[in-house]
Amino acid sequence: MPEPTSEEIAGLIRPGRVHRRVYADPAIFEIEMERIFGHAWIYVGHESQVRAPGDFVRTRIGRRPMVMVRHEDGSIRVIHNQCAHRGAMVVAKESGNAKRFECCYHGWTYATDGRLVHVPLRHGYPAHFDPDDPGTAMVAAPRVDSYRGFVFASLAADGPPLADFLGYMTTSFDDMVDRSPDDEIEVAGGVFRHAYDGNWKLYLENLCDAAHPIFVHRSSIDAARAQDDTVHTTGAGEIAVRQMRQNGAPPEFWRERVGIWTYPGGHAFLGDYHDDEKLVAASGDPAFAEYLAALEAKKGTEETRRIMEVMRWNSNVWPNLSFMSQFRQLRVVHPVAVDRTEVHTYAFRLKGAPARMFEDTIAFANVTNGTGSPVLTDDLETYGRIGTGVTSQGAEWIEIGRGYETDRPDGKGGVEGVDSTSEVYIRNMYDAWLGFMAAP
Repeated sequence: MPEPTSEEIAGLIRPGRVHRRVYADPAIFEIEMERIFGHAWIYVGHESQVRAPGDFVRTRIGRRPMVMVRHEDGSIRVIHNQCAHRGAMVVAKESGNAKRFECCYHGWTYATDGRLVHVPLRHGYPAHFDPDDPGTAMVAAPRVDSYRGFVFASLAADGPPLADFLGYMTTSFDDMVDRSPDDEIEVAGGVFRHAYDGNWKLYLENLCDAAHPIFVHRSSIDAARAQDDTVHTTGAGEIAVRQMRQNGAPPEFWRERVGIWTYPGGHAFLGDYHDDEKLVAASGDPAFAEYLAALEAKKGTEETRRIMEVMRWNSNVWPNLSFMSQFRQLRVVHPVAVDRTEVHTYAFRLKGAPARMFEDTIAFANVTNGTGSPVLTDDLETYGRIGTGVTSQGAEWIEIGRGYETDRPDGKGGVEGVDSTSEVYIRNMYDAWLGFMAAP
């Protein structure tokens, strides 16, 4: 079957509707890997994961295995995890420190910037072989940049700078880092990995959906409502129970008190719907009082108040990143196939905050983002059902039009959903999708 043309791809998106093929057609998926993940800025890791020269961590850009590494000159490089000899993956460890990367197959050895530096049995190669040829390297991503420690790479040599790509969404990264008394955060506590049988786009579509919790998470809502407040733990345990209870708020609450904002490039954030102070500010929690004191000592009362008044839930940076600044949680989407997706979830420690804050971060991750979570498991079931449904030859067009006529400019270059359950953020993602997919 011939590859879909740009005109055919553009015809899959209509005002307030998308064709089911965008979730189910393997040909569309292959084009996404080339045109989106082969050109956009893709989140690959955090600077804290590669602090010292030689520190490395395995990562991906789409389905391409990559390595993010701190080079000897202090710069961060992102290189293809492939030997130029016979094509083997060079780096097998998830993370570590190395002066050189040696392929296990025939010993070709590479510097931490990807250059080929040693070839065993060199005499056996033909005269045209040149180890200094860039084609014999672990090829480097042509563009790597970071914002406040969050590292992105692009496989395209040309394109907008990272700051332009992120636009107003830099304020969500600011919110994450500003919450640290020392203005520094670090990845800590390992990583949760899970997969589901559905398209990669479903994950980001769900995270800013204010209409689904009362339906999808009904079982955890009921369990939380039945919880005896005298027996559950304080800190993150209490936070999680309160969150699950508030997922059961009535429809008018979701429509009027949440907030959804979208920005060019497919990015969006959902306002925090919790109304009992901050979830992290559990009433009478001495750890949080200690944290506020540390923040005020470093940043002053007014700046601390400004930081605490920022109320964002999920911030989506299209196409592969979502994070929760209040709870120090970050999720990275890795497409595997048109109907298979992996997600890696990381937790962050706030430098200068009391140790108990990080304990709550991990506990919150276990309850909401872990593979045994009563919240995540509901979502995974839904993604799988969508994956089954869009291939069933039923309705051809998927509706994404809620809020279509009431969304309005926000004055910052974005669009605000007046109704907080608006699907404006999905429509915004498909605007970005078309920009890559339907270009000549």
